[in-house]
Amino acid sequence: MSDHPEPATRSGSGLVLAVLCAGQFLMTLDSSVMNVSMATVAQDLGTTITGIQTAITLYTLVMASLMITGGKIGAIVGRRRVFGIGLIIYGAGSFITGLAPNLGILLLGWSLLEGIGAALIMPAIVSLVAANIPAERRNAAYGLVAAAGAAAVAVGPLLGGAVTTYASWRLVFFGEVVIVAVIMLLLRRMADSPPEQARLDIVGSVLSVGGLGMIVYGVLRSSEWGWIQERPGEPGLFGLSLVVWLLLGGLLLLYLLREWLARLIRAGREPLFDPALLRNRQLNGGLGMFFAQFCVQAGVFFAVPLFLSVVLQLDALGTGARLLPLSVALIVTAVGIPKFVPRAGPRRVVRLGLVSMILGILLLAAGMDPGADARVVAIPMLLMGAGLGALASQLGAVTVSAVPESRSAEVGGLQNTASYLGASLGTALIGSVLIATLTTSVTAGIENDPRIPAAVQQQAATELTDGVPFLSDTELRDALGAAGVDEATADAVVAINSDARLDALHTTFALTALLAMAALLITRRLPARSTVAEATEPQGSS
Repeated sequence: MSDHPEPATRSGSGLVLAVLCAGQFLMTLDSSVMNVSMATVAQDLGTTITGIQTAITLYTLVMASLMITGGKIGAIVGRRRVFGIGLIIYGAGSFITGLAPNLGILLLGWSLLEGIGAALIMPAIVSLVAANIPAERRNAAYGLVAAAGAAAVAVGPLLGGAVTTYASWRLVFFGEVVIVAVIMLLLRRMADSPPEQARLDIVGSVLSVGGLGMIVYGVLRSSEWGWIQERPGEPGLFGLSLVVWLLLGGLLLLYLLREWLARLIRAGREPLFDPALLRNRQLNGGLGMFFAQFCVQAGVFFAVPLFLSVVLQLDALGTGARLLPLSVALIVTAVGIPKFVPRAGPRRVVRLGLVSMILGILLLAAGMDPGADARVVAIPMLLMGAGLGALASQLGAVTVSAVPESRSAEVGGLQNTASYLGASLGTALIGSVLIATLTTSVTAGIENDPRIPAAVQQQAATELTDGVPFLSDTELRDALGAAGVDEATADAVVAINSDARLDALHTTFALTALLAMAALLITRRLPARSTVAEATEPQGSS
């Protein structure tokens, strides 16, 4: 007889699946809420859009860098126990975030504590599904968990917009504390995966966290420090920006990680994860697609709310409402494809999803002009939502079915690492390009505009070297008035900034479309036939 607990009964497994879906929903909700409320949160905490971008990026970075370690800890002490510990840490972080008076406390509560909690919870979800759901329903269960995350991406903008507009964004985080408490009460209803005779690879964990962290942090700081050349007053070494050294250092640590893992395997010791997994073609393709999906998704969810809330000056509720077509299309496709065409080939579905996303991004970029209004985003949001939902409907089953069930925890850690590393780099890269393009356009516009006095041009050239903040026309006009700039000069600067904002958004959407196009190259590694047939075949008897 197997020493693994029998899966829960059908009625019990339904409740357990609901709890696990709630956990997945909770982990994904924060970023989508924060994206739509960026302008309000920045104003409330006395920081800038760049400050909130930093918080979003660090939140996903902490998750990405600790996911593999979190999965290994779950294997050592038990997945249900780690799930509970992660919930406690996450709930504490949510409570601190709800009280945050400034950016520093927000970074502590949200980016750090919630990130650590999520890194413990999310790898455990994969194993707990396997321990609690009968084999014939497991494939659909993984799809529902993925759909729960997709639903959070979809519901977050409208929920965050409504709460932010009519009450406070802080209520979202206090509400998360309540959800954590409810999940904790139901935790004992689920069967556990027994602890394994495993050890935590401390050296591998440090190399993994350090390597991933340095790369993402370098990309995040590139708009301020510059990509290659050292900027005056900014950190550098030997005439090169510190960004170059962070990227090189991160790559070196990842190389050392690979060598360290290989050394442990040769010595017969247990590594942080088995690098041989990455040579599995199907798993490799699935992880690459998770990375690409979250990279593009993060870029879109960073840039589109900025267009709506800053350029068009919609409030948080209006911004969330304009993202509703994406939300509806995402949920419909993420849930509908597995239900109505369960044997659809993952490769074809993912390719169609990417094409839909690319068309949506290009239509959005083409529709952004000085006379555009919020209606311009409706069709692009539908297309992007349908594309994201198509990917969400397939990728979880692709990665999990690529390896034996006994390795589901390792796959969970790698899958979530790829996802949130993509989200971190997507937010950091898109934000960096946005600010860099805006700064270049504004600086050039001011220097070459004869309506602007030479003294103002010289002052702008000095003060804008660190980056131009992404401000609305109203915010910029108020700032210029407070600085004593005359009305004619203010009108010229506001016009330049308005054009530069659109240039920056066009550039970021073009980059996002290129990333989605590049992802098409990875799809050849995905299986052409559905994994449902394999998943529903009878398991070998013991």
